[in-house]
Amino acid sequence: MVTCDWFLNQSDKPILIVGRAGMDLYPDPPGTRTQDAIHFYAALGGSSANIAVALSQQGFQTSLVTRVSDDAIGRFVIAQLQSYGVDSTHVKPVGEGTRASLAVVESRVDDHQSIIYRNNASDFRMDISDIEQIEFSKYSTLIITGTCLTLEPSRSAAILALKQAKSHGLKTIMDLDYRPYSWESKNQAKEVYELAVDLLDVVIGNDEEFGHMAGDYLAGEGLARRLAAKGKLVVYKRGEEGSRTYIENAVIETGIVQVKPLKPTGAGDSFLGAFIGQLFRSDDLADALIHGSCCAAIVVANIGCAPAMPSKEQLKDFVKQHRQDVSQQSRVP
Repeated sequence: MVTCDWFLNQSDKPILIVGRAGMDLYPDPPGTRTQDAIHFYAALGGSSANIAVALSQQGFQTSLVTRVSDDAIGRFVIAQLQSYGVDSTHVKPVGEGTRASLAVVESRVDDHQSIIYRNNASDFRMDISDIEQIEFSKYSTLIITGTCLTLEPSRSAAILALKQAKSHGLKTIMDLDYRPYSWESKNQAKEVYELAVDLLDVVIGNDEEFGHMAGDYLAGEGLARRLAAKGKLVVYKRGEEGSRTYIENAVIETGIVQVKPLKPTGAGDSFLGAFIGQLFRSDDLADALIHGSCCAAIVVANIGCAPAMPSKEQLKDFVKQHRQDVSQQSRVP
């Protein structure tokens, strides 16, 4: 058994998550194309908000750090966070014509369309003053997503959060979440990501994201191995082929749960939340990865991202039913 006791028995402290929160609109009923829709279903969205909800649903205290627009959409986001039990103390409304992130996401797989509106996004206005107000010693772990690094002043704020977390002994986690259209250039993104990754304990990303960081798609897995050799826990996601996880000299291959997906979105956020959540309860790394895969399967098969996050008992039951399915695809090379 490959173990990781970094998070074990730290659940008495909240988990701090930094990054985007917004509104998702889903054409209703499921299967409807956006262009044909008359009715829409509104839900909390945004990668960091989704991760916070995933962990909150598993029974952990979570606190989100971001900025939202000072309008009805921003108030919707805050109200939704609070309804899921996520602490919104560090969610700051900001005016100046900014807008909270808005995504129109179809609940369909064939010819799926997800359209994200990020013009003058409020969360990019998060600055170092937001980070300086946080008492990091109250938290066990910091989670950020790569979206925070795209623009200033959010970029400097996210880097400061990582530095502060490390200085206070928190474990640091990042979902690479690289979105090329958001950056000025690939080289700029690569430089900023390298700066952030140096401050991380856990790095989670897909093959394209690691490939970008390595400067060559085919070199991405080699980079994942090198980061693990430096003492990081690295999860290299491979889509339908599952994932490979590297820690020191160990490698774990994990499969996926075969479900009929309703949509392709939300898998990454739910995987991260359930994976890290299980590491707070057990040092069995393979078991935590199975929980992550099962949570992702639940979310892609249901409407929404935040609304689809399972409770602790729902995930426990699903894992019990499908553990063998994942285990048959998984191995420790």
